[in-house]
Amino acid sequence: MSYVVSVRTLCEFAARRGDLDLRFHLAPSGQEGVAGHRIVTSRRPARYQKEISLQAQYEALTVRGRADGFDPEANRLEEIKTYRGRLRDVSASHGSLHRAQARLYGHLMCRKLKLDAIELALVYFNVATGRETVRSEHCAAADLERHFNTLCDEFLAWAQQEIRHRERRNEALQALELPFEGFRDGQRTLAKAVYRGLRDGGHLAIQAPTGIGKTMGTLFPALKAVPAQGLDKVFFLTAKTSGRNVALHALRTLRDSPDMPLRVVELAARDHACEHPDKQCHGESCPLAKGFYDRLGKAREQALNAGMLDRAALRRHALEHDLCPYHLGGELAPWCDVVVGDYNYYFDVGATLHAQAVAQEWRAAVLVDEAHNLVERARAMYSATLRLHDLRALLRAMPDSAQGAAARGRAGHGTAAPTLSIPDQASLWQEADPAGSLARPSACKGLRNALNSLARAWTALLADQAGAYHRHSAPPQPFVESLRQAAGALSDHLEQGADSAQDDALRFYFDIQHFLRMAESFGPHSVFETTKLLRHEAGQALSECGIRNVVPAPFLKPRFEAAHACVLFSATLQPSPFYADVLGLPCTTAWIGVDTPFRAEQLRVRVVRDISTRYADRQASLAPMAEVIAAQYARQPGNYLVFASSFDYLHQLAEAFGGRLPAVPIWTQSRDMDEAARAQFLARFEASGQGIGFAVLGGVFAEGIDLPGDRLIGAFIATLGLPQVNPVNEALKQCLDASFTGRGYDYAYLYPGLRKVVQAAGRIIRTPQDAGVVYLMDDRYNRPAVRRLLPSWWRIEQSRVQAGPSDRHAGDAV
Repeated sequence: MSYVVSVRTLCEFAARRGDLDLRFHLAPSGQEGVAGHRIVTSRRPARYQKEISLQAQYEALTVRGRADGFDPEANRLEEIKTYRGRLRDVSASHGSLHRAQARLYGHLMCRKLKLDAIELALVYFNVATGRETVRSEHCAAADLERHFNTLCDEFLAWAQQEIRHRERRNEALQALELPFEGFRDGQRTLAKAVYRGLRDGGHLAIQAPTGIGKTMGTLFPALKAVPAQGLDKVFFLTAKTSGRNVALHALRTLRDSPDMPLRVVELAARDHACEHPDKQCHGESCPLAKGFYDRLGKAREQALNAGMLDRAALRRHALEHDLCPYHLGGELAPWCDVVVGDYNYYFDVGATLHAQAVAQEWRAAVLVDEAHNLVERARAMYSATLRLHDLRALLRAMPDSAQGAAARGRAGHGTAAPTLSIPDQASLWQEADPAGSLARPSACKGLRNALNSLARAWTALLADQAGAYHRHSAPPQPFVESLRQAAGALSDHLEQGADSAQDDALRFYFDIQHFLRMAESFGPHSVFETTKLLRHEAGQALSECGIRNVVPAPFLKPRFEAAHACVLFSATLQPSPFYADVLGLPCTTAWIGVDTPFRAEQLRVRVVRDISTRYADRQASLAPMAEVIAAQYARQPGNYLVFASSFDYLHQLAEAFGGRLPAVPIWTQSRDMDEAARAQFLARFEASGQGIGFAVLGGVFAEGIDLPGDRLIGAFIATLGLPQVNPVNEALKQCLDASFTGRGYDYAYLYPGLRKVVQAAGRIIRTPQDAGVVYLMDDRYNRPAVRRLLPSWWRIEQSRVQAGPSDRHAGDAV
C-alpha cells in the first residue's frame, strides 16, 4: 500500500522548525495571491512552462505536487511566493519551509527530465509594489536527491504508521456494529439514505424529525462508508456547542467497540481555546508559541495515539508539551479521521478544512448538522460591517505627533518591476529597497490623513440620506477607494510596532479588508446599506455601513463541489426549493423526508384562534395569553416553555403570567447569557418538576436542547415567528424577490418564521414514550399557507381563550 503525500505536507511535517509566529504581517488575500502568480508568470518568455505536475516514489511513499514554473532554456525552476509589506518580516519558519519546497520540486524536476543539475529560484512577489525579489541557487541533482531522501526518511516512519493506522481503522470500521439493540424508528431509513449518498458520491438533504437520533443515524453510516468508499475524512459540522457535544458523545460510544483505532478531534473557537488571551501569537510574547514546531512532533504522536481529542483532551496534551491547544488542534486535523467543528471551518471565507481538502485532494464526507441554520450563518460569513464609531475612536487614540517608519511604496501600473537577486539566506530577511521607495517621514501622519479622508468619504456617503436606513445599488467607488487607502496606511502603521491603539487598529484593519473582499464580489446576492443610528456622540449621529449577503449560494457552491459527498440534515428543511436556492445546492441533490416515528396522540397541538400577536396587538395579547398558560398549567402542572418573539415581549408576558399565578416558579432567558447561565436555565427543568421557562423563539433554547420525559411537557408559542417588518428586512425581501421572482415574501418572512416554530415545538416529543401539548397562540395559524408548512403528522385542534381549569372550549380536530 502506497501513502500519497503532497510536497507542501511533506515539508511542513519534516522541514518546519522554530516558533509559531502569527504577529501582524501583510498577508495577501487569496485573490491577490493568484493574481500575483499570474503577473510573475506573464513576465516570463513564451517557452516558460506553468503549473507542472510532478511525482516521484520513495519506497512506500508517493510524493506529488505542482511546481509554479520552469524555464527549460535557462534550466531554472521557480517557486513563487506572494507577500505584502517588508520581506524581512516573513518569519524564519516560513522561510525554511519555502526553501525546502523549492528543493523538493527541484529534485522531482531533475528526476522527470533526467537532469544532472538545476537552478532553483525562490521568487518573492510584493503584491503592493509589483517588485520581485529572487533568491536563486544552483543545485546538483545528487544534492537535491539527498535532501529529498532525508525528508522522506523522516516522514516515511510516520507514513508507514499512517498506512497501518488506516488498515486497522478500515478493518475495524468494516466490522463496526451499531452499539445498541437496534435502530430507532425512522433512524434506519436515515442511515440507509446517508450510506447510499456517500456510496454514490452525491449530495443529500434529509428532513428527519427531532428525537430519532439524527447524529448517530448519520455518523454510523458515514464511518461504515469510509473503508467501502476510500474516504479520507469525515467532517461533522455544527452551528452550536451543544451539537458538537452530541456528536462527540456518539463518537465516544462508537469508539468503545473493541479495537477501534478511530482518531477524532474537536476544533473549538480560538477564543475558547486560547491559554493566554493577553498575549500575541508569536514566540517573543507567548511561551506556548516559542519553539512550537520544535516540540510539535512528540505532541502530535502522543495525542494521535490517544485518539479521542475533544477540547479537554486536546488542552491536556498541548500543555504537557508547552504548546498552544488551539493551534495544536489545527495541526492534528489533517491526521484525524473525524473532525468535529463549527460550520465556519468548512464554509467560511478562509475555511481551513475546505482549503486543506482541496490542497490535499481529500475524499471528504461533509455532514451538516441542523442544516437549516446554515442559511443565516452563511449570510453572516459573507457579510461585512463597518462602524463610524470605531473609526472615530481610532482617530482619537492616535498621538498628535509620532514618528513612524517607512510607508508603503507603490510601483507604477503596467510596467515590469525590477528584479533583485539576493545571494544568501540571511540577506533575504534583511531586504532593503534599492530604489528608496519605501522611505517616508511619518507613517502615523499618513495614517491620520488616510483615516480623515475615509471619514470625509463616509460623511459624503450619508449626506443625502434622509432616513435612518438606506439601501444602495452598490458600494460607491469613491468610498471603496478611500477604504483601500485607509487599509494601506493602517498596514504601514501596524508594521511599525505597538502603541496603545494597536489592537483597535488591527481589528479595524481586518474589518476593512473583509469589507473590501466582499465589495470585490458584490452582486445581486448582496445588499449595500447605510444606517444612521439614534445614539449620538459629540452632537454627531453615529452610523454603520455594510455589505449584507442575502443569498450565500455563489460562495457555498465551491464548498459543496469540493466534497466527495455532503449530507445536510435537519428537522426543518422544507420547502426544499428555498434551501436549494439560497444555499446553492447542486441540482442533483437528493431530497429525502424521513417519516416521524411518533403518533399524533403523543402531541396535542392547539391553535388559539382569538389571539393576535401582530405588533399593533402585542399589548392587548398579554392578558389573554397569560390566561391560556395559566389554564393549561392548572389542568396539568409540570414543566413548560413559553416562546416569544423578542426579549421585551418575553418579559412583559412573564410579568403578566406572574401576576396571574404568582406561586408558579418562572425563569426567563436574558440577553448575552454565557454557557454557565444557559446550563443553569436548563437545569431548572428537573424530572417531575413544576415551573415555566420563558425564552426567545429562534434562540438557544428553541432548538438543539433535549428535555425528554416529564422534564418538559408542553410549550406555548406566542408568535407566528415572522421577522419584524422594517426597512432592513424589506430590503432583504426585495433582493430575494429579484433573485427568485415572486418568492421574496416567503423567503424573507414566512419560511424562516415557521421554521422557528416547528423547531421550538420539536422540543416536546423526544422519545416514543413522551407526550405533551403545544399551543400556537396566533389566529394566523389557521391560514392555509401557514398550515402547509407545519408537520403533516400534527393533528391540530382549535382552542379559545378560557377562564378556569375547564377544557370544555377545546374544539374539534381540524
